[in-house]
Amino acid sequence: MKNILISGGSGLIGQKITQLLELKGYSVAWLSRSKQKQKSFLWDLDKQTIETEAVEWADAIIHLAGAGVADKRWTDERKKLILDSRIDSSKLLYTAVENASEKPNTFISASAVGYYGFNTGTTLMDETHESGSDFLAQVVVSWENEVKKMEELHLRTVMLRIGIVLDANGGALGEMMKPPIAAPLGTGDQWMSWIGIEDLARMFVFALEKTTLQGVFNAVAPNPATNQQLTQAAAKAKGKPYLGIGVPGFVLKLVLGEMAAMVLGGNRVSSQKIQKAGFDYECPDLVPALKQIYDK
Repeated sequence: MKNILISGGSGLIGQKITQLLELKGYSVAWLSRSKQKQKSFLWDLDKQTIETEAVEWADAIIHLAGAGVADKRWTDERKKLILDSRIDSSKLLYTAVENASEKPNTFISASAVGYYGFNTGTTLMDETHESGSDFLAQVVVSWENEVKKMEELHLRTVMLRIGIVLDANGGALGEMMKPPIAAPLGTGDQWMSWIGIEDLARMFVFALEKTTLQGVFNAVAPNPATNQQLTQAAAKAKGKPYLGIGVPGFVLKLVLGEMAAMVLGGNRVSSQKIQKAGFDYECPDLVPALKQIYDK
């Protein structure tokens, strides 16, 4: 296995996975609407077209494509895009693999801990728990159902339910540390199942290389933190003032609308299954993970 095709490769996670794979000697290509500096093949979700050579070139596909969940306020139009971008890209890849004369043998897809619902309290959620009923949970359920169809084409299929990704250059941590003073959101008691971007990229490569791995795995660090714990630790690591008074929930609802439920709620998610499969974390604890991020 040497040729890896990535959808959503230009994003934060995709770039990190690409770097790691190339360091290990893999050849990596991205699926893109336009030609990139990175080796790339063209696709168009609106027209449901993809270069035939893309899938036939690939030994494995890593599927990350999907409109950013927290990038913009959730209008009806935005919610449709969040869902459609994941479903349409998965369907297009399924059709391309089905029609390919040379098929890849592995399909690894991003998923999200949003599967479990906006707020599951203190319950430690594992892969056997049922899905939530809110908007994001239903998006993830639909997304995973599309991805599972790859198994019909005899591809080893892995889905990684990603938690809150910590990276200095973007993602949740970048947003949390934007204001001049860091403060918890709402009560600050809600759980945040986080993972450092380095460990997340390593987990995708682990899923690629461990050929017995199949099915759904939570992609979170072993030690979740509350919003307050994470905000305070991140502020200290970045050298930013921390205010222990939380931003009131009603203010967040005014600013973010329906999307506020995503930050006011939380999930405490288990990493046991991926650990039992043999994955070792470089940074399983929050403070060393933040140090690694900010000392780069």
